[in-house]
Amino acid sequence: MAAPRAPRLFLGLPAPAKLNLFLHVTGRRADGYHQLQSVFVPLSLADVLDFELTDDGRIERSGDLVGPLEGDLVLRAAQALRAASGTALGAAIHVDKHIPAGSGLGGGSSDAATTLIALSRLWGLDWPRQRLAALATSLGADVPFFLGAGPAWVEGIGERLTPLAVPPAHYLVVHPQVHVSTREIFSDPGLTRSTKPLRIEDFSAAAGAVGNPTGVRALFGANDLEPIVRRRVPEVEAVLKSLSRFGPARMTGSGSAVFVPLVSEQEASAARATLMQESPGWWSCIAEGLDEHPLGVW
Repeated sequence: MAAPRAPRLFLGLPAPAKLNLFLHVTGRRADGYHQLQSVFVPLSLADVLDFELTDDGRIERSGDLVGPLEGDLVLRAAQALRAASGTALGAAIHVDKHIPAGSGLGGGSSDAATTLIALSRLWGLDWPRQRLAALATSLGADVPFFLGAGPAWVEGIGERLTPLAVPPAHYLVVHPQVHVSTREIFSDPGLTRSTKPLRIEDFSAAAGAVGNPTGVRALFGANDLEPIVRRRVPEVEAVLKSLSRFGPARMTGSGSAVFVPLVSEQEASAARATLMQESPGWWSCIAEGLDEHPLGVW
């Protein structure tokens, strides 16, 4: 019997968004990078990517694009994997964006990770995730997370990941449609860079004690970047004030998206309806926290 043919086409692969349940800046390295602690949770909100094999080594990128093509993380990820593997194959990649750009939800990093996962299979490399992670780190601090299996305790500059159980929740996510520069926020002289590190055991114990979906609210800590963004970006301040009526509103990443965990999809829908009537110019969605990455064992 002939061996099965390798696939030439992958359609509709998800690249999920993420939330930071908290984000602490615990120090700064000699090379200027900041030491962080956070909990990342993947979301049902996702970009969607299509991949088609090309035999002539061409890498083509189509669909929604944020910023210049030469800086696109999907293109950079594909080129990095091709160079590292030495393959003569290429791919046509189409990106359908659903995650707002510049929101702190990790869309670009997630697109890059899905690209590494998909092309590893499409090109017949079948690299394990640990090997892909070396390339992922060179593309961006958040990219390794999106190669993982699900929620994670994150340390270092984002490269040290420990799987973590997080209670389920529905999140109302709101983006005021303004861009926040991560570089400018981390360079702000008012940024706290000496938050006392937490212990993963304490967080895990709190998570294990949660007996219902609302318990995720007890797991929230501060986002050390949030006071800087609130001072510099009034639109984020406005969203935080508005969302705080419904629960413990937090900014994710370096902004500008803000989220609040809610008991159910129905409660989230009611809060969203109220919010959108008051501020129709804001982008919003209801997303479920995932206990595993949709491509975690793919």
